[in-house]
Amino acid sequence: MAVFLLLFSVLLFSCFLPRTVVYAQRSFTIRDITLSIEPGPDVRRDINVTLRCRAIVSVSGQEALSREYTIYKDSRPIYTKASSTLEDLLYPLPHSRVSNSGRYKCAINIQGQQMSSRVQKLTVTGLSKPLLHLNKSLVMNGEELTATCTAPNETGSILFYFYEGTKEIVEEQVNSDQVEVKFRLDSEGIHWIHCSYKVFVGGDSLKSNESNSVIVSVKELPFAVVLEIAPQSRIYEGDLVFISCTVSNGSEDPHLSSEDPHLISEETHLYLSQGNKLLSSGHTKVNYSMMALANSPEDFECKLEMGKIKKTTTKTVLVLELFSTPTLTMSPAEVFQKEYLTLTCKSKSYASERLRPEELTYTLDPLQSLLIPKEDGVFFGRVLQYDFNYTCVATARGIVKRSPTLTIRPKVFVSTPKISAVGLVVIGRPFQILCQSDTGSLPINYTLMEDYEPLRTVSVERSSDQAVFTVTISGSEQIKRYMCEAKNSRKEGELSKRLSVAVVEPLTEPTLIAGSAKFPNLPDVSEGDHLYLVCSVKGTPPVTFKWYRVGSELPLYITMSHDTNADYQIPALSKDHSGTYYCEAVNHANNVVRSDPVVIEVRLALWKKSVIGGVCLVALVVSVVLLALRFRSKRGKRQAAAELSVKPSSPESDESLTTQRHSLMAQRRD
Repeated sequence: MAVFLLLFSVLLFSCFLPRTVVYAQRSFTIRDITLSIEPGPDVRRDINVTLRCRAIVSVSGQEALSREYTIYKDSRPIYTKASSTLEDLLYPLPHSRVSNSGRYKCAINIQGQQMSSRVQKLTVTGLSKPLLHLNKSLVMNGEELTATCTAPNETGSILFYFYEGTKEIVEEQVNSDQVEVKFRLDSEGIHWIHCSYKVFVGGDSLKSNESNSVIVSVKELPFAVVLEIAPQSRIYEGDLVFISCTVSNGSEDPHLSSEDPHLISEETHLYLSQGNKLLSSGHTKVNYSMMALANSPEDFECKLEMGKIKKTTTKTVLVLELFSTPTLTMSPAEVFQKEYLTLTCKSKSYASERLRPEELTYTLDPLQSLLIPKEDGVFFGRVLQYDFNYTCVATARGIVKRSPTLTIRPKVFVSTPKISAVGLVVIGRPFQILCQSDTGSLPINYTLMEDYEPLRTVSVERSSDQAVFTVTISGSEQIKRYMCEAKNSRKEGELSKRLSVAVVEPLTEPTLIAGSAKFPNLPDVSEGDHLYLVCSVKGTPPVTFKWYRVGSELPLYITMSHDTNADYQIPALSKDHSGTYYCEAVNHANNVVRSDPVVIEVRLALWKKSVIGGVCLVALVVSVVLLALRFRSKRGKRQAAAELSVKPSSPESDESLTTQRHSLMAQRRD
């Protein structure tokens, strides 16, 4: 049990130990790995450099672990080695070169556990001087040279350059320190040849010094390539020209003999050409004849090929024109469909010493054209209704020349224009008038007229343009005075009809009239009456009317009328309908007009007036009676008081007093 606990503790401790592996009861950890450059990171070429990779690994047990080392250059693996020793891994770079420069690191792998060192940069400076070798120092003109340029012991991707003086001849890139190229020198004399190279290191490149210079002598071939043309001068079109291309061995050089490999042999070939056209070929002589043509595009060339040797000679032949290229013109310069025109075909010049005028003839192509020849080179006829191409053909002594193609594009007469208004026409406001024709060749001049008096002209030169005029009218009848004229030719222009369009008159003179059915023009109405609020304007219907009551922002009633007036009715009036009213109106001119306010006073109904009058009359009568009774009562009291004041102041009997009271009461009853 104790042994089991001890083993479990060891395994548990190994799980928490960084970079520690338990393998077959053995554990290890990679503590560190470093890369060093010896003797240093910056060295000159040819110095022996060593990359030392050192790994520090702690391991339990005596048996050595298998280690796998990898060397990287610029993130790419360049060397891998497995080792079971504790010794450092050494990677030598003997006789270091510029191509060895780069960023290095090393990595170790032990049973799946890995670790990499830090990156170390190696810089190697200095390039070896290139060496140039040529297979020949004396060549004939056109003979091929083989050149070899060497960059001693350099490695990597190398781009070689070959020069003749300062002029670059050829370049080639290889992955070795030597390259071989072939080239030819194109002129006789002494030539200085050298080379150089460029080594690519990462994203940079380093260029070497120039190589040794090699002298090459280029000698003229002991042959002459002779090109002869007859006649030699005053060659006209149609003349027969004889051309001869030969090889002449006329050298007096004593060093050349009949056994010289450059002498004429079976490998000799001659080629006679003009531009890209090969006229003839042969062994030592080529003869060719042809009719001379003016304005030949290329010179004549005689070319000798003998193995890899090439030699050429060229000549320019000036051929005079027998007659100039004809030109085709038309009159008039512009024509319309079904009009007559004249085409004239002429050559401006001809060689009078070689050619008589009657020998030069003119025709039209195509021959089936409807134009009739009137005289030499002049054609007359009616224009077709569609585009047509004509070419003038001039012929004399077998020479045929064609003029540039003339395209006749007959124009179309403008059709009768149409006149219309753009948008709504409102009196007193600017609006636009559009003039346009359905057919007609551009440009078209459109003129706006008012009662045949031109106002303004607009020229339409593109199909996307329009003839638009801006005008203002003061009355509806003025709209009918406008007309439009369209013109695109010498003939009289086409005139449109008079402008006919609806005209909107803005609203004016708004009026609100209030009244009842009995009194339509009286604003004084009584309760129970049927009130009419009639709003009228002057202008173009349809009109939208709105009635308002002062104190409320919302309209009482809205209606649209195709007349210039409308009414708003209030049946069974009451005192609550008393107030101030007004109306507003608007038509398509969008100008809102408002009437003056009208005050409505709703009076009492007639029966209510009668009742109130009767009540008032009764109240008045009662009041009068009461006042009369009161007056009489006060008068009786005053009389009684007067009688009492006249009698002596002796006591009266009870009988006399009683008699007096009865008398007073009787008077009151009366």
